[in-house]
Amino acid sequence: MLIRTPGADEVPRLFQAFVSPAIFVSAAGLLLLSLNTRLMGMVSRLRQYRREKHAALKGGRPEQADAYSSQISSIEKRAEMIRRAFMLTLISLTGTIASCLLLGMGLYFADAELFAALTFTVSILALLLGSVYYLREVAVALTSVRDEAGDSRFMDLEMNADLPDGVTIAGLKD
Repeated sequence: MLIRTPGADEVPRLFQAFVSPAIFVSAAGLLLLSLNTRLMGMVSRLRQYRREKHAALKGGRPEQADAYSSQISSIEKRAEMIRRAFMLTLISLTGTIASCLLLGMGLYFADAELFAALTFTVSILALLLGSVYYLREVAVALTSVRDEAGDSRFMDLEMNADLPDGVTIAGLKD
């Protein structure tokens, strides 16, 4: 391992080495915020649908429970994609911060620059893969909304949600 002795003119280079990849920290942070918001919305909806499914099963309404089951399954698949995107973005963020530190250390240790470049490359690849999962989830989300709108069982549930038990939107008893 080659150890370098930096001069006074190396201090600005040290700050440049720290700041250059730090731009990606801001981008990853914004992406994480977006992913977290999306995931929390899915978790809330999952909890609601699970309660509704349980109530439908307890109330002897298996068709309603089936309608909720299909939506629960769809949301769980989407949430898994968001979880993967979230984890890959976190890995990218951690790697980017590590590469900043390694670049700074590269002023003192020659091998650190190579490790910084490798770490940064892996971090960017993780960010790319996380973005692909996010894009896939967005595409599936639109399909999921269309499926929900086309599922007459589910749409009937939404219309009849505020009515007393046994009464449907048409005013007929079940």
